[in-house]
Amino acid sequence: VQLQAFGGGLVQPGESLRLSCAASGFTLGYFDIGWFRQAPGKERKAVSCLASSDGSTYYADSVQGRFTISRDRAGNRMYLKMNSLKPEDPAVYYCATGQGPLCTDDYYASAWGQGTQVTVSS
Repeated sequence: VQLQAFGGGLVQPGESLRLSCAASGFTLGYFDIGWFRQAPGKERKAVSCLASSDGSTYYADSVQGRFTISRDRAGNRMYLKMNSLKPEDPAVYYCATGQGPLCTDDYYASAWGQGTQVTVSS
């Protein structure tokens, strides 16, 4: 069981990035998925989650309307499309899967990716 996140990088404010997370050893479509981020010196926080049961989504207020979570069941991957990136978005972004409301309590996460760095700077 493994998750591998990639797609981070350095962008200017207002630009976009798409993070990807590839799952191996299990079928991602059976699980709830989520993206979290951790900035230096701060706690890890939930960014967005997608429930497998009904497709319902959660977005943190700070990213609502700018970020979109999705999954590709055939490719066994999950994504986070980030538009209009702001100076407050830089962090290490982690993907996670589990069964339950991950964004409410990451206790429900059973697998984590290794993280990918997002930097926003002009």
